[in-house]
Amino acid sequence: MASLKEVRNRIVSVSSTQQITKAMKMVAAAKLRRAQDNIMRMRPYAQRLNSILANLSQGADADVTGAYGVQRDVRRVLIIAITSDRGLAGAFNSNVFKGVNQLIQERYQAQAAAGNVSFMAIGRKAHDYYGRRGELVGNYTQVFAQLSFDTVRVAAEQAMTGFANGEYDQVVMVYNEFKNVATQIIRAEQLLPILPAEAPVTTGATSNVDYIFEPSKEEIVRTLIPTSLKVQLYKAVLESNASEHGARMTAMDKATDNAGELLKSLKLTYNRTRQAAITTEILEIVGGAEALAAGR
Repeated sequence: MASLKEVRNRIVSVSSTQQITKAMKMVAAAKLRRAQDNIMRMRPYAQRLNSILANLSQGADADVTGAYGVQRDVRRVLIIAITSDRGLAGAFNSNVFKGVNQLIQERYQAQAAAGNVSFMAIGRKAHDYYGRRGELVGNYTQVFAQLSFDTVRVAAEQAMTGFANGEYDQVVMVYNEFKNVATQIIRAEQLLPILPAEAPVTTGATSNVDYIFEPSKEEIVRTLIPTSLKVQLYKAVLESNASEHGARMTAMDKATDNAGELLKSLKLTYNRTRQAAITTEILEIVGGAEALAAGR
């Protein structure tokens, strides 16, 4: 049985840890509110941009997507793994790695066996994980320090340039999509080449409208495509950012509860140990008193 001093030291240590987890939960909650607002504002914009692009690209020339729509035999793949810079977020980062591994097993086993699967790391955890394997082609560990469209745009441009130059035949993003504080969904979305546009969205009176485009429809589509690709990656990063804070808030809440349960157990152990020590002392005193009385 542990001594009173050892149990007391453990109680102090767990109490300090509980205070830290409480503070981290509050910080994560404050950051989550801002991150959630950002992604909620971004989703309608990204969806509307994709809808406009889909409507414009319908009926345009086949080569309107240019270099970003070229369908090639998939020999070389770039996977953009979006993680966090810090840990203490439960299974947030490990789920991304599992998602990447599952994606490779399902779609890119042959490319991985030939060493033709490369990784772009957005987030320090992805850099640390894939950097040890020597498969990194892009390192963006400071994106979340100053999260903005401009910082993400650089990563998107590197992936777009690599695809246009034939360095990669497909570019896929793997990230955590934000659903709510307790739930994050792993997504694997193809960024390049651009997937064929769905049928345009038309309703009643607007279905037969003949629009006049200035400049041409093809030129507008070619201008929108690079912007749309950058927005897609930026949206994925915002989703991951909100998911990270939600996962960390949940993890710290559970850690705080676990620390409370452990404190209850330790305090019970401390009281039992203290009571046993007091009982032992009383027995020793009584035994000593009886020994003195018998010696008289």
